[in-house]
Amino acid sequence: MIDGHQHFWRVARGDYGWLEPEDRVLYRDFEPDHLQPLLEAADIEGTVLVQAAPTVAETRFLIEIARNAPFVRGVVGWVDFEAPDVRATLEALVQEGPLLGVRPMIQDISDPDWMLGDALEPAFEALLDLGLRFDALVLPHHLGNLRELLARHPELPVVVDHGAKPEIGAGRMQPWADDIEALARETGALCKLSGLATEAAPDWTVKTLRPYVDHLLASFGPERLLWGSDWPVVELAGGFERWLTASLELLAGLDERERAGVLGGNAVRFYGIEGGSGS
Repeated sequence: MIDGHQHFWRVARGDYGWLEPEDRVLYRDFEPDHLQPLLEAADIEGTVLVQAAPTVAETRFLIEIARNAPFVRGVVGWVDFEAPDVRATLEALVQEGPLLGVRPMIQDISDPDWMLGDALEPAFEALLDLGLRFDALVLPHHLGNLRELLARHPELPVVVDHGAKPEIGAGRMQPWADDIEALARETGALCKLSGLATEAAPDWTVKTLRPYVDHLLASFGPERLLWGSDWPVVELAGGFERWLTASLELLAGLDERERAGVLGGNAVRFYGIEGGSGS
């Protein structure tokens, strides 16, 4: 098993603009020693460590962690897509450590059309040239633009984080369901089976999540879904173990090969993780 989406942070670093002292669950340090026991209990071999702050400094912090935590198989970092030196920054980060891809925090950008701006083209070209992946942290209203972006760059390796965050708490399927199905049908994007419990009400159950997970399975197929814990954010929604147990129940209808893909093999293949079986 590979956890395809987890985070670490150190509060004193000070660049997590979304993290507030009033958040008594998440406003503390989360580092490898805190996650390792959960991974060992679940027999998870490795993780993909994803950025949580929109700074290159945080990406370097994560790369340093990856050098010292054997279970971290690589980093999805952040760069300023509009910076004139974006290619040089990416080249430098690739030399510094196991950078697998990048993730602009699109959900927090006020302009819904930001990803289609001409100023971003050099960044996307650099990703393609350097063999880096693009994690799309989007909301349902971004899905149309993401389809357009991938029509422009059909070779760009893209994974949609957290199923594009459907409005599970409100019990709303549309227009998310049609838009995510169109994205899956018209592009080669993959999708992360992660973050869904956080979008649900606190009393969520497997029954609550099943229509959304079943729709993602029907849209992408098990060969284009990859599981992630979204730890420690998942602590807001019952925790790592509760989400993993629910995920295994939600995937119980798949055969062994398909389930192994969602739970690790697809992440190995998509991110090019070294040391993984890809099976």
